[in-house]
Order: sequence, then C-alpha cells, then structure tokens
Amino acid sequence: MSETRGSEAIVEVVRERYGRIAQGLESSCCGTSGTCGGESAAALGIGYTPQDLAAVPEEANLGLGCGAPLRYLALAAGETVLDLGSGAGVDAFLAAREVGPKGRVIGVDMTEAMLEKARANVSKAGVANVEFRHGRLEALPVESRSVDAVTSNCVINLVPDKSKVFAEVARVLKPGGRLVISDIILDGTLPETVAKDVYAYVGCVSGAMLRDEYFGLVRRAGFAGVEVLKDVDYLEAVGDTFPAEIAKLLAAAGIAPDALRGKVRSVTYRATKPA
Repeated sequence: MSETRGSEAIVEVVRERYGRIAQGLESSCCGTSGTCGGESAAALGIGYTPQDLAAVPEEANLGLGCGAPLRYLALAAGETVLDLGSGAGVDAFLAAREVGPKGRVIGVDMTEAMLEKARANVSKAGVANVEFRHGRLEALPVESRSVDAVTSNCVINLVPDKSKVFAEVARVLKPGGRLVISDIILDGTLPETVAKDVYAYVGCVSGAMLRDEYFGLVRRAGFAGVEVLKDVDYLEAVGDTFPAEIAKLLAAAGIAPDALRGKVRSVTYRATKPA
C-alpha cells in the first residue's frame, strides 16, 4: 500500500469511528463501554468547568478531547473563530458566548454524522452566530486571512499529514491572529504493537508525533511565540480506563500499560501568526 493510500485508509477509519460516536453506537476514545464515568465526567477531567457544560446543549458534549483550549484563547467580542474538528460543537458553542452576536464561529469537521449532530445543536443552543462546514483540515473550506483565532481539541493528532493542517491554519488566520490548541504528542517512542496499529490511531495515541517534530511543523508553518500552557500525562488525565483499543493491543502483546505512562502527553499550547 502506498503512503497516500495508507493515509487515506486511516482517514476513513477515523471518519467511521467518530461517525459511530456521533450516532451513539460507540463511546469516546476513553473506552468502548462507558468506562469514563460518562461524558460529563470525562469533560471535567480534561479541564472543562461545570459552568461550561451547563452553558452548552447536553448533546454537544460527547466526552471527547484532551484539554480545554478555549480558556486560554482570550476571545473578544466581534471576533471570528475557527474550530478544527468541531465534532458535536461543544467548543464552538462556548466560543459563541465569548465573541457575542457580532462575532462569528465556524466549525469544520469531516464526519457527516458529527455535522448533523452539531447543526441540530445550533437551535438547542439558541445561537445565530455559529455555522458548521464539511471539510478536511488539510484543505479548510475557509477564506484566506478571514479568522482572528483558531482552536482545536485533540484532533490534529488524528490527521496523517499534520504539516498541511498547520499550513492551512496559517493561510486562514489574519496577520497577528493566534491559535490555542489541545493535542496529543509523544515524549518517547511507543511499543511497536501500538505504533503500527490503525485502531490505536483512532484511540488518539499512535497518530501522535514526537514533541520536537510536532512543534517543528508549527514553526515551519510560520508561527511564532509557541508556548506550552499545559502539559500532563494523557493516561493519568483519562484515568486507568485509557483507550480500549490500546489496552487490548498491549494485553495481546504482553505489555504492561505502564509502558506508555509518561510518553503520551496531553498539551495545550498557543502560537501567533506574525503581523
């Protein structure tokens, strides 16, 4: 299989998995049988507040993500915000509160079932300044230099060609615009059985890059002032019920879960497009 065909196969597996999550056929990447303690518990565990969850439709919170990036984005009234991999819309709806009726929020997602769920949540949220568009992060359906701020929550790690994502973010941001993103990176190599398995990829781990390589891509896309705001062990953040696919892979290979501890990091970082 060529590299391109291999990457597209991964994209299709990711699309299918998150479509099933949107339809309620499968739970989030914390597990496959509700072992996270529910979507609210998962969201609180990665940094959302009870006030955040009370301010959005319950159906917008699917227990996904690895951080709470919006708290660091410092949005202002009237700004235009882009949410990469917007899912059912939890971050988009939180951003809508901050930018106000004169602001605008655009969510982009490649999974039709997620978009359907997010669009249904617009009326439930009672907002008129949020829209959700179908598209890939490597080719954003957004005009160049049209947004003030970009956010994303545990999605870029799922994209095979991350360099294209950061190039697209640089394209759509206005000069002086900024991003705050939560994502998964690695501080060490993974066991081979995990690193090569596509199902571990949709469990948010094997698609992650080593720290230096990841932030090297951010800087090569032209961003400055890269600053890590939060850096925690992902497996500690989600508790002992880390992604079920990964647990199965490790068990089959006779590898203890501790082999991943300390290596898989949940980071939230900011950067700026120079003016």
